[in-house]
Amino acid sequence: MTSFDVVTFGEPMTLFLAAGDVPLISADNFEVEVAGAESNLATGLARLGHRVSFFGRVGADTFGMRIRNELRAEGIDVGQLVDDPELPTGLLIRDNPSGRPITVEYRRSGTAAAAMSPESLPTAMITDTRLLHVTGITAALSESSLAATERAMIIAAEAGVTVSLDPNIRLRLADPDRWQVIIKQLAQHAKIIFTGRDEAEVISPGVDPVTWYGDHGAEIVIVKDGGNGSSEHQLGTGRTVHGGVRPVPLVDPIGAGDGFNAGWISSWLDGAGELTEADAERRLLTAATVASMVVSARGDRTGLPTRAMLDQVLASGADVIR
Repeated sequence: MTSFDVVTFGEPMTLFLAAGDVPLISADNFEVEVAGAESNLATGLARLGHRVSFFGRVGADTFGMRIRNELRAEGIDVGQLVDDPELPTGLLIRDNPSGRPITVEYRRSGTAAAAMSPESLPTAMITDTRLLHVTGITAALSESSLAATERAMIIAAEAGVTVSLDPNIRLRLADPDRWQVIIKQLAQHAKIIFTGRDEAEVISPGVDPVTWYGDHGAEIVIVKDGGNGSSEHQLGTGRTVHGGVRPVPLVDPIGAGDGFNAGWISSWLDGAGELTEADAERRLLTAATVASMVVSARGDRTGLPTRAMLDQVLASGADVIR
């Protein structure tokens, strides 16, 4: 029996979300939240009742303290979230206006998270979990973060821990050529891959992502394709299962991919971990349902459901719970 179901790590940031539908350039009121792909996933899994640990680095500042408190309040273990006395916590500032693209600004250069190194990894924690989830974002922060990410994956894999990877490409962090190097370096250590259809073209232009990741050692590749749904490709069985979307009013698209990953992993942890068609369908349905609940609410984590809420939606699809 492991201490955790999922361990993940990365850069948690303080999010300043422009209030209402006001574009960022005109905003003078902001809602303050926690953001970051890995912390979003950790929150989603914790709300679904899983034992989750999150490690990384934040500044020894007010923003870092707020992040620590909010993650702990979600039931996430943050015992290995380090306070850096010299480097600051990363910030993310964005809007969510109606009828125009979302503007996102980062303040993450030279932050505490970028100072992560292989020597600082909590090895005992990484080997004491059922699954280690990583993203390319953390690896793209710095050379030491890349080395730490790869080392964590190796430690987990050698201990028999399942490793999942979402490239989660951010072109403001690195150009396409650099992303290709990063993901090629990481992919060989992951058995489960989550990738968007569009970002796959950045990593393996002209090459089917299922083939590309399969050649690098993946056993399951999940391809997310927006309104077209998703598909799970099992390299060992040759089985491909398609999943649809749950139509909902789009309020805020940010965080949908993290919610999808949380739903899929939760279903996998709950017992739908076999390579049957029924299990794959259950994983994709759960993932799509969680993602739909995320995009129906403002903010990166606001719409992530509790276990009771998710079960009610999956069981009945009811619009009103009385």
